[in-house]
Amino acid sequence: MEDDIYVGNADPDALADRGWLLGHFKPEGDPRHSTDVEIKWGRHPKGDRRAAWVHGEERTALLVLISGCFHMEFPGRTVVLDKQGDYVVWQRGVDHSWHAAEESVVLTVRWPSIPGYAVP
Repeated sequence: MEDDIYVGNADPDALADRGWLLGHFKPEGDPRHSTDVEIKWGRHPKGDRRAAWVHGEERTALLVLISGCFHMEFPGRTVVLDKQGDYVVWQRGVDHSWHAAEESVVLTVRWPSIPGYAVP
């Protein structure tokens, strides 16, 4: 039973996989392994920006602002998340990028969990 339960803290655990806490990239047998969903805890300093736009996204995603001010960029539209609990959902095929207007913490959920989009 103990192998079926994982207890952690998002801040230190997020350091291991560029913020991702749960998804296909965790080892088989780890309770955090999933091909259904990915969950990320993102801490972003003011001015942090995604290195490149995501094109041809194959997943649906939800991003929730925990603190700060975070901008999600989509073709022809920028969504400003500036109140705790603000969120945005985007579907498969929607190109996107982001930047942190202030030091920000966000929680991202993507599904399904499939390899790809790693920015070096």
